[in-house]
Amino acid sequence: MNWPAVRAIYLFEMARAWRTLLQSLVAPVISTSLYFVVFGAAIGSRLTVVEGVPYGAFIVPGLIMLSLLTQSIANASFGIYFPRFSGTIYEILSAPISPVEIVLGYVGAAASKSIILGLVILATAALFVPLRIEHPLWMALFLVLTAVTFSLFGFVIGLWADGFEKLQLVPLLIVTPLTFLGGSFYSIDMLPPVWRAISLLNPVVYLVSGFRWSFYGQGDVAVGVSLAMAALFLVICLGLVTWMFRTGYRLKT
Repeated sequence: MNWPAVRAIYLFEMARAWRTLLQSLVAPVISTSLYFVVFGAAIGSRLTVVEGVPYGAFIVPGLIMLSLLTQSIANASFGIYFPRFSGTIYEILSAPISPVEIVLGYVGAAASKSIILGLVILATAALFVPLRIEHPLWMALFLVLTAVTFSLFGFVIGLWADGFEKLQLVPLLIVTPLTFLGGSFYSIDMLPPVWRAISLLNPVVYLVSGFRWSFYGQGDVAVGVSLAMAALFLVICLGLVTWMFRTGYRLKT
């Protein structure tokens, strides 16, 4: 394993995040604060408690998951697409670096940035509502697993995209709607039976439910199912990345 190469890619990507701190950290935190103002004040004044949890605190795991998913994808997809766009990908491909080391560098940096953002949002949420985390180790596990999985997914999108427009296509048209419809701001148990059954087809439901369980000890589905689905997503994303590197899919375009 060429750890100096992994470290070089990782540090370069992390340095880019610090150079664009306003965009990569401050803007998502402000957006999350606005969610608290709108949902917490407007809806929370009418829907005070959900499953025994104050509504403002109930939406915290969903807000963190929303930011985690979108930022993980954005960080990883742009990180690998820009070298392809600028032509510097040839320097990486000609260096004595294996595909595993490339993925570790880019995905590791993207996941690290997303985890930092998630923790900052968690600290910000504590300023608005009283929080409790009943299972901190499980919370950390879901946080890391989700960040790594969707960073891998973003890496796949960065290899698939042949233009900047496509980098936003999947996150805006698929991931964000699924997150909003995945119980981020409500419990799917509040839905009619038919719509609850349909919601269970949404993979984000399992991520949000497992993450919320780590906070309050309750979720829309069993935590074991949530963990199994998260692991399945990880395996699928690893398989896609492996296939793309083996076939050389768009690496040089």
